[in-house]
Amino acid sequence: MTQATSEELQQPVEYTVAIERSPRNYAAWVPDLPGCVATADSREHVLEEIREAISFHIESMREHGEPIPEPRRAAVVDAAAAPAAPKEHPCRWS
Repeated sequence: MTQATSEELQQPVEYTVAIERSPRNYAAWVPDLPGCVATADSREHVLEEIREAISFHIESMREHGEPIPEPRRAAVVDAAAAPAAPKEHPCRWS
């Protein structure tokens, strides 16, 4: 994993955030920052909370001398556009 320098982190940084809906609230987590999570009652509010959580998480990592992970980008895949899986796998293992 490549580490971001402090100079790079002074620039705007965009971490990928996963958002999950539960029956009672929304949860957000950052794959590149294990343990960086937030919950809130709406999608908009959880985005505000995770923004703040990322800042606190990175600040804590700096204070403890831990390397700050470089943000990785994610992709969104439209599964409906994916071809259907074959009924039988063409390769057979003997």
